Amino acid sequence: MSVSKTPNSKAVCKVNAQKMKAMVISSPGWPEVLQLQEVDEPELKDDEVLIKVEASGLNQADTVQRSGAYPPPKGASHYLGVECSGTTLALGKSVSRWKIGDQDAASLPEVVCTVWSTVFMMSQLSAGETFLVHGGSSGIGTFAIQITKYYGARVFVTAGSDEKLAVCKDLGADVCINYKTEDFVKRVKEETDGKGVDVIQDHIGASYLKQNLESLNFDGRLFIIGTMGGSVTEVDLRALLSKRLTVQSAGLRYRSPENKAVIVCEVEKNVWPAIVAGRQRLTSSWKAVVTLEGYCLSLNSVDDLVAQMDDDM
Repeated sequence: MSVSKTPNSKAVCKVNAQKMKAMVISSPGWPEVLQLQEVDEPELKDDEVLIKVEASGLNQADTVQRSGAYPPPKGASHYLGVECSGTTLALGKSVSRWKIGDQDAASLPEVVCTVWSTVFMMSQLSAGETFLVHGGSSGIGTFAIQITKYYGARVFVTAGSDEKLAVCKDLGADVCINYKTEDFVKRVKEETDGKGVDVIQDHIGASYLKQNLESLNFDGRLFIIGTMGGSVTEVDLRALLSKRLTVQSAGLRYRSPENKAVIVCEVEKNVWPAIVAGRQRLTSSWKAVVTLEGYCLSLNSVDDLVAQMDDDM
């Protein structure tokens, strides 16, 4: 199900309000291009719900969209915030499961659906296998550590400071590697008796491809979810052939609503019970939106960030 989002402001206190407030990208650029503006309330479609937003998650995808390099899919909202928390105000004609007054949580959907769909549904990580996630202190990383550990994997992480690695260790990571001071390929091989890990989740892309392939065990699976280190590189295909390696890539943004629904159903069945039981720790930072954007751009953040909406915005 898709969601129409409205920031929590006086303009949306009533379902029939025609205007709302939103952070608008005035032009592609740095955080300063964000402007708080009064805009038209979204038109509710038959398969959507209208949410009064209490908080909005801030993901890397939002900062890249703000720069103009990651446009939303056709028909999707062009306002920032790929996930939100709030209260359901209205239901589309085809909506049957949800009811007015239902609530949801920001900083969960994007991360949880990304990790579950890529690591478990597509890469088929199983208990007893080894798993490496780059950027272990990010929102993706902190959740990936916990859920893969929960399902019985041995977890490796990379991060750029001892402070970040301490967070990863506290969340359950077994092997913590500072990529600024260590060769992660060498460390992975040392910790696996020269075999390598079974699954890698990577958001760096081109600049890490060769090292990632070297770090994989026979029948290993590499899943690429980002290209922060570039999108174009060369690879010796013999590296894949000799070790029977699989390389896959995908994101949530351009999946069809039907495909997203399948992922959400799998998450509800396999992940939500662990969250409800308190087996997954959830952390996030609360700051003003523009300050939040600058903080995210510095790449010093731990976990995803959440921007709380204020009635006086």
